[in-house]
Amino acid sequence: MRILVTGGAGFIGSNFVHLIMATNPGVEVTVLDAFTYAGERASLAGLQSSVHIVDGDVTDPATVDRLVGRSDAVVHFAAESHNDNSLAEPWPFVHTNLVGTFTLLEAVRRHDVRYHHVSTDEVYGDLALDDPARFSETTPYNPSSPYSSTKAGSDLLVRAWVRSFGVRATISNCSNNYGPRQHVEKFIPRQITNIIDGVRPKLYGDGLNVRDWIHVDDHNRAVWSILEHGRIGETYLIGADGERNNKDVVERILVAMGKDAADYDHVTDRAGHDRRYAIDSAKLRHELGWRPWFGDFDKGLMDTIDWYRANESWWRPQKAAAEQRYKHQDVVVGDF
Repeated sequence: MRILVTGGAGFIGSNFVHLIMATNPGVEVTVLDAFTYAGERASLAGLQSSVHIVDGDVTDPATVDRLVGRSDAVVHFAAESHNDNSLAEPWPFVHTNLVGTFTLLEAVRRHDVRYHHVSTDEVYGDLALDDPARFSETTPYNPSSPYSSTKAGSDLLVRAWVRSFGVRATISNCSNNYGPRQHVEKFIPRQITNIIDGVRPKLYGDGLNVRDWIHVDDHNRAVWSILEHGRIGETYLIGADGERNNKDVVERILVAMGKDAADYDHVTDRAGHDRRYAIDSAKLRHELGWRPWFGDFDKGLMDTIDWYRANESWWRPQKAAAEQRYKHQDVVVGDF
């Protein structure tokens, strides 16, 4: 199988490429990445000789058509995904998430190539803290930021191309990922790297906002399972029953790194901050037999902390650039 992975130098995409190359040696992988601040060539270290890496944009029809035309399947990870950035400057999210998805859909339509679309649970909006419900494949969309709105729009484009043009596509909506190679703009790695640097973590508001955490390897094993065995036209939600509030996560990180659990500060909440996400992944588990390997959040968190401690050369350059950018955008916590 020849697979085109868009955004394959980003956090989830690069871990997907590492996983596939380790477990499916017969697969030929091409990575298409624009190498913006969130795409790191270093994330593909050790794979350059076996993976074809293309520096290009998913909104470029000529590049996309050429690469799709010589692929058997496309896995679309590429996206603008930072909520705070989307509030400061929405246009890149419209361009990449909507125009990029449209460009890919037209290419896979022309070449009749299998397509899997990677999306987020944020398209569903949020849940009340005391609501026993969880998101499912039938939950109505209710996005609350330019980021989640453009991801919702991209999902709807995929559904329309399946129904109108017979594109062979599936969609997955996943909960919050954590693990190696995640950009320091994100919540968990920003707290880890701040603590390494002797900086006290910060929490938006009361810190009781809940996210449903999943290790990136578990997410990617689910994506591969859907690509191989998922029913065309179907949506699958990916979650590992990992609901934790942000206060609990920060305190667990502090304790795991030898600090006092109370060694953090509260700051003013950000605009439109969703209260709770929670995924019901029953369909994925029942239909495809997927189960998470990292059922123990503390173990996955410790593995992640160990990776950042051992790979300062990977995150140190982006840390300096991110912190400088945040000063101009008044971002103090990190994206979720």
